[in-house]
Amino acid sequence: MSKTTKSILVILIVLLIDQTFKIWVKTHMVIGQEIHVAGNWFVIHFIENNGMAFGLEFAGKVGKIILSLFRIIAVVAIGWYIAYLIREDAPTGLVIAVSFIFAGATGNIIDSAFYGMIFNDSYFQVARLFPKGGGYSSFLHGKVVDMLYFPVLKGYYPDWFPLRRHQEFIFFRPVFNIADSSITVGVSLILLFYRKFFIRKEG
Repeated sequence: MSKTTKSILVILIVLLIDQTFKIWVKTHMVIGQEIHVAGNWFVIHFIENNGMAFGLEFAGKVGKIILSLFRIIAVVAIGWYIAYLIREDAPTGLVIAVSFIFAGATGNIIDSAFYGMIFNDSYFQVARLFPKGGGYSSFLHGKVVDMLYFPVLKGYYPDWFPLRRHQEFIFFRPVFNIADSSITVGVSLILLFYRKFFIRKEG
């Protein structure tokens, strides 16, 4: 199997899993609803966000447009870089790693670009796909669906801890999605494979 085929397969599989899971959550749950998959440490917790990975926010509606356009430009650049790596006969691991990043970024772009047009909102109701009255927003103003929550450790900060004493401590607090996970996997793999590639290029 060629590197091109492997890259395409990784991208398609990640996008299929990511979008299938998001659409299921969007059409079966309301904002804030939880499903405990494995006790209290693995929870499907439905939220939506306007910003970057792991629920970070960015400067309101104008920031949303800027972020969406930046994502599109970044995905085009990453796609070009994948083609470059394949032409340069980079290690398969590096090609796969960048493909994971491409797939993750594309998955979240799909939410931002189209979900506002094809779904109604999820507050106090289960959203419908292609609702009769139209979606909850316009092109590039959709919200990213997040649902994976792993509060593995819970407790409270001790008396001696600065600024946050007696406040609740949760690890891991962010709620994220498959696309975010794909980006994380890709970055982690790059740390394993990039030295091999660039050392060979320098040689």
